[in-house]
Amino acid sequence: MKLYHYWRSSCSWRVRAALAAKNLDVELELVDISRAGMAQDEPDYKSRNPMKQVPTLVVSDGATPRYLGQSMAIIEYLEEQHPEPALLPSDPWQRARARQIAEMVNAGIQPLQNIRVLERVDERGSDSRSWAVGAIERGLQAIESLIADTSGTYCLGDSFGLADIFVYPQIYNAQGFSMSLDSMPKLAGIAANCAAHRAFVETHPDQGAS
Repeated sequence: MKLYHYWRSSCSWRVRAALAAKNLDVELELVDISRAGMAQDEPDYKSRNPMKQVPTLVVSDGATPRYLGQSMAIIEYLEEQHPEPALLPSDPWQRARARQIAEMVNAGIQPLQNIRVLERVDERGSDSRSWAVGAIERGLQAIESLIADTSGTYCLGDSFGLADIFVYPQIYNAQGFSMSLDSMPKLAGIAANCAAHRAFVETHPDQGAS
């Protein structure tokens, strides 16, 4: 397998963490999506990912490479193809709750603080930082409320899984905006535990471009 990614992309980090948690080997190829790079707009990359986003997973099926985009789809694929160690609970309700938390980040928080959205906010004369912090805080406060009865070491008890893989990179983004978690003690504790988890330690963006 090969993963096209960007080291600072939280969407890419989710997939790197899932691969690490499942002890799967992957070749990493950097796609520089920074303002200076804009490699995602190159025709060659667009042919692999028409949305021109990272990450993109490449899986070889015989001689023909197959390309899969969107972090949720990639992680669900990995879970189905490599079910152990599991990232989803065995209980159907808990599995649904894990997906709910992941989608709260995936659809309800991260897109609103995406760099292209913030650029549009700036273009319209608004404060993009306040916009981003507001979106992140609303979403994380909702997750804090949702996990009131489920959290332990991680979002769903003491088992690391899908919800944590989405939540912790978003908390890392929040810290990049100097946002405090003082009003979210459960998420603060989960963030500390995730920061020490091998899957995040080995794939952390602070390791730099690689």
